[in-house]
Amino acid sequence: MNRSSNLKLLNNKIFDFIIIGGGATGLGCALDASSRGCSVLLVEKHDFCKGTSSRSTKLIHGGVRYLEKGQFSLVYQALKERDILYQNASHLVNEVGFLIPTYNIFYKIYYWLGLKLYDLISGNKIFNKSKMIGKKEAIFLVPNIERDKLNGGIVYYDGQFNDSRMGLDIALTASDNNAVLINYMSFESFIKNKKNNIIGVNTTDILTGNVYKVFGQKIINCTGVFSDSILRKDSFNSKPLIKPSQGIHLVVEKKFLKGDFGILVPKTSDGRILFAVPWLGHVLLGTTETDIDKPVIDPSPKKIEIDFILNTINKYMEIKPKKSDVKSVFVGLRPLISSNKKGKSKDLSRTHKIIISSSGLVSVVGGKWTNYRIMGKEVIDLSLKKMDQKFVKSKTETLKIKNGLSKVDLKEKSLSKNFYLSKSQIIHFVRNEMAINIDDIMSRRSRCLFLSSEESEMIAPKVVKIMSEELSKNQDWIDEQLIRFNKLIKLYKI
Repeated sequence: MNRSSNLKLLNNKIFDFIIIGGGATGLGCALDASSRGCSVLLVEKHDFCKGTSSRSTKLIHGGVRYLEKGQFSLVYQALKERDILYQNASHLVNEVGFLIPTYNIFYKIYYWLGLKLYDLISGNKIFNKSKMIGKKEAIFLVPNIERDKLNGGIVYYDGQFNDSRMGLDIALTASDNNAVLINYMSFESFIKNKKNNIIGVNTTDILTGNVYKVFGQKIINCTGVFSDSILRKDSFNSKPLIKPSQGIHLVVEKKFLKGDFGILVPKTSDGRILFAVPWLGHVLLGTTETDIDKPVIDPSPKKIEIDFILNTINKYMEIKPKKSDVKSVFVGLRPLISSNKKGKSKDLSRTHKIIISSSGLVSVVGGKWTNYRIMGKEVIDLSLKKMDQKFVKSKTETLKIKNGLSKVDLKEKSLSKNFYLSKSQIIHFVRNEMAINIDDIMSRRSRCLFLSSEESEMIAPKVVKIMSEELSKNQDWIDEQLIRFNKLIKLYKI
């Protein structure tokens, strides 16, 4: 992907699809449409996967907790997509085992029955099946599990991935299929004809200030928690569709699990489930669900959320993490579909919804990372049927996702002892993956900031120096980058 080359492709061209938003949903739409042979432009105001799509629990899963809510179709669809993604992106998706620890026989049987239903719905032979285990085996799998009154538990398996890295590899795959993707390109307004139908968009290149007027047959809104703001630019009378909620994750050292299995706490005081997940040599603890009024691109954690996670997970660990043990905290916003009924966001469905306005704008709202492919397929299916264009079937069910790092030397010396980030990686990110600033590299192309905010702060000057040489930037640019990044780091510290 080359940003300068892509900008030149905007002149005198009418695209089949213009996609607003470069998260999982938008990238999924871009890949689906481009792999069918359609011309595609995707514009993203920030960086690819800057928002929610880089801040998940890193699981490709059906959603165990949705079984209890009776959302069987959602679980079935997500489990099917889990298997497809495992096969199409084997370099990023792996199987991870979880222990549900039990402390009385009733819950042991109850959870075992629930996980057997989960296995049955999945209907596949790719992932290992769940099983009931005793105390000795539970301690072997998770050595740090709280042992007092422990009678064993249930083991089950799901998929795990690196979310923003997956998003970038989907973007690279779409680019290989001739999709034009541009980050730091802000959507400003719609272009409409005399019949009030949308025929294009006005955009601004945030890096240069240059304005672009681009035309397309079908415009798709994939902006997640910001969907309502796009809909209002289509019609002032549009009703709010999104009820955003906030979820945080804490990152601690591997010693708080000691094994390769995670922990799932199926019932917490707020009615949610809680995970302790091994990830990239660390452990993710999360998540929460807090209603918020207005979405922002860089949300901050609340003290009550941090305390809730630590207090809850410490009931299940012998060595108990404290605030001082937290290496990083990251926050994501869920684009939940609003309901007329009163209630908390945790009770809202995680299904997605496709809406077509009177002007022809297609908006896809809600959903979850695991279902990104089927969401893209459904959106393009529906759009093509309403366009004067030959219908071509989706190819993404068997389309392999490109490994964007396959040709990068991963044996080169790292800039850090805590995680791997090398000079050749940084150069690759700038040259081939549209990394524009230090946040792009530290947060999404690598996951350094998500693993340790303190260590990221330490190596930031080295990273930005390498970037400046590659981008031909001066000391003023270096200083500005470090000021901005140090401000961002504060959101990842407790």
